[in-house]
Amino acid sequence: MSVLIELGDDRGAPLEERRPPPQVSRRWRVAALVAACVLLGGAAPAARLTPQLGPALPARATVLGAGPLLLVVDPEPNPPTLSAYDSAAPDGPPRWRVTVPPAAGWSAEAAGDLLLLVERDQALGARVTTARSLRTGQPVWRRPERVYAAGNEAVAVSEVRSASEPGRRVEGTVHGVDPATGATRWSVPLPSTAVLRALPGRVLLVQDDGLARLLDARDGTERGRGQLPPADYGPDNPQVVGAHLVLRHPSGGAMALTGYDLPWLAQRWQVPVQPGELILRPCQGLICGQDEQGRWAIDPGTGVRVWTWPAGARWRTVAGPRAAAEPLVVLGMAADGRRSLIATVGRDGHRVSAVLPAGVTDCRRVGAGLICRDGTARVTFWPIEGP
Repeated sequence: MSVLIELGDDRGAPLEERRPPPQVSRRWRVAALVAACVLLGGAAPAARLTPQLGPALPARATVLGAGPLLLVVDPEPNPPTLSAYDSAAPDGPPRWRVTVPPAAGWSAEAAGDLLLLVERDQALGARVTTARSLRTGQPVWRRPERVYAAGNEAVAVSEVRSASEPGRRVEGTVHGVDPATGATRWSVPLPSTAVLRALPGRVLLVQDDGLARLLDARDGTERGRGQLPPADYGPDNPQVVGAHLVLRHPSGGAMALTGYDLPWLAQRWQVPVQPGELILRPCQGLICGQDEQGRWAIDPGTGVRVWTWPAGARWRTVAGPRAAAEPLVVLGMAADGRRSLIATVGRDGHRVSAVLPAGVTDCRRVGAGLICRDGTARVTFWPIEGP
């Protein structure tokens, strides 16, 4: 049986979770496990969580999370079915079940009281978005574009076709969408391809030439603009936390992080960073980084490093919908090499809080916990606590 638990990224786009840095030596791995043991020994013991048994999964089912819902798409019937369960009580009957058009894949996110269900083609590109009631699953409207939630607002755009990096860039015209009807409220043309970041009530557009514009998601009014240096712009670069934007870019033959104030992108600080792979994510008002040397966090307003966690390099971030004010949830291998440790990463650093038994895999965040596979035909829900 093949079951897909769609990971997505933090905002719900269908990007796969990035792989951690290349494998390290066995000696380093053993040291990391020892460090985990020491870490646990100096704190409260990791709790053994009690799971809730989720629904039985059909073969080839896709599992998604959006708002308070655990979603299961069964592609086998004609047409496929979409079932919604309460993520906090997934062992109960479905809240609702509806049919959906056939597609090669699906992704989903919540926008106010709507569920935005995106149908994807063979290249994983967004083809159509249907807005459905979170309460009943019934369709409210449908658009032939990728529709993003911007808080309780919504914006629609065409993705650049790319088999290798679907959803990385957009093109054409950005449309503000009336969530109640699906009608276009406003339109802003793009002179070239661009990166779009849908934020609560705002839309950030970064064009190929570095021009960045901040738009009001409700009426399309430009709230600010500025010029950014050349960089590898993408869904994860730049990052936005509150009134601050942080960009990773080349600087004098090296790499740097530069912080800007929004909305007018006034530069406030710049710090060097190590070359190589670097993953940046918002976490509880900070920018949390992961590179080959470990995990760390900086204040987005000043660039000052707040904490460092060298052993965190080998912990994997659990994907799923999450607000920038919430902590990251990461998984690391326990000392026995079989079980997984759960830690939260936020303003005060990391805290190991619980342990998952051996055999639990493919976890993602849904609601107030993790939805994982356990080798059976069901998913399990593991409630977790924040720091």
